[in-house]
Amino acid sequence: MKKPKLLIIVLFQNLRDVPPYYPRIPSPPLSGLLLAGMTPPEVKVEVLHEMVRPIEYDTDADYIAISFMDYLAPHAYEVAARFRALGKTVVGGGKFASTHPEEVQPHFDAILVGEAQGVWPQMVRDMLAGTLKSRYDAGEMPSLENIPAPRYDLAEKQFAAPVVTEASRGCPHACTYCQLNIRRQPYRTRPIADVIRDLRSTGRLPWHKRKMAMVLDNNLGGNLAYTKALLREIARLKFWGIGFQFSIECLRDEEFVELLAKANCRMAFIGMESLNQASLAGVQKRQNKVEEYREAFEKLARRGILSFTGLMFALEEDTPEYYQTLPEQLARTGATVILPSISIPIYDTPWYQQVRAEGRICDNDLSHYEGDHLVFRHRHLSPGEIFAAYRRVNRIFYSWKNIFKRWFRFVGKQSRRESRSEYLLKLFILTFIYFKLSIFQRHHAQARVFPELASQRSDSMEYRTDMFHPVG
Repeated sequence: MKKPKLLIIVLFQNLRDVPPYYPRIPSPPLSGLLLAGMTPPEVKVEVLHEMVRPIEYDTDADYIAISFMDYLAPHAYEVAARFRALGKTVVGGGKFASTHPEEVQPHFDAILVGEAQGVWPQMVRDMLAGTLKSRYDAGEMPSLENIPAPRYDLAEKQFAAPVVTEASRGCPHACTYCQLNIRRQPYRTRPIADVIRDLRSTGRLPWHKRKMAMVLDNNLGGNLAYTKALLREIARLKFWGIGFQFSIECLRDEEFVELLAKANCRMAFIGMESLNQASLAGVQKRQNKVEEYREAFEKLARRGILSFTGLMFALEEDTPEYYQTLPEQLARTGATVILPSISIPIYDTPWYQQVRAEGRICDNDLSHYEGDHLVFRHRHLSPGEIFAAYRRVNRIFYSWKNIFKRWFRFVGKQSRRESRSEYLLKLFILTFIYFKLSIFQRHHAQARVFPELASQRSDSMEYRTDMFHPVG
């Protein structure tokens, strides 16, 4: 008897029917593969990442599960409507569904509110039995023990490094722009043995794809004692390269940095966000000290670790003078790759509440809250000044000349501690990651963001206020 089929769709960047242009991303997000790992064996599972292939509406799947973030909600509703019109059962989940279930509920046959591990298997079995309820609540902080390993074998072949997992959830910091602070929860960690099991559950992958991994925590360094113990165990796995995400103050701890190197960390994503200390203070990102950036990135470079750092434009205390010197400041910090974005007051965050109370929200189209649009009136800067700064910094930082210059400087900073063959392998992995990330960021700015900015251009732009009406 043929098994019923479940198609898990991970939405990305409101692509709709536009062909995906994201295969330059080396790793998939975690949500779809993790949900597949939790799915009972009674159903056949397929995972579709919209970032690398378009949605297949003529699928033979009986059930559709859609994972989406806040800015993808309008797109998710459209996708759900199309599948429901075809007679499919469609369920939804993710951070936005968990924080605003009343808004999301009408668009799906059922939604999952909260973390999936405690309720998803029962939700699937209810679908099969025809007893699906409209809403499944996971409750507050379900256990992080014994979560099944992600199904890496279901990641599309375009992903060079499909091994992704998490060691913790939450973040100890109170940055006012962060979605984690809509409904703040304690920082939690998973059993180290479970994380190691995930990283070893690669038997169905080609051998070369078992040698790279990403740990996609919001902040791996929220509990450094735990993190150091985890890194010691990861070092035993002898990855060619592994990436982590953590906040920059962790780099003040020399032992932590050494353990990153011993684990063969080759890329560290860090929320730098701004080189303007006043702007960091304005969003309560007090853990970042601009004067420490250069030393922090030097520590990483000497140990063969690329720094991949967020950089936000239009933070509240940004000024024209700051933007004028920003390219030179970036060069002095030694950051190897940046992720530029236009800052957004994510719906219902503390910063959103502040900007809304001041009457400065000027675009209520939720699909624009992705970092490529300006959705609020800045206190000091015109839209034209913000857009010009974004274009200028991207064009300078990601010019081919500067891409290659940064690479040669980065290689020159490293201290060699390994054998010749290990050193050459390290250089190969670093080169692959560096150019993969740099080319993606350059392409994203030129292919997607610059055209969007052109459509929003000028100080006299007409703000859109009638596209989406937030909850409440």
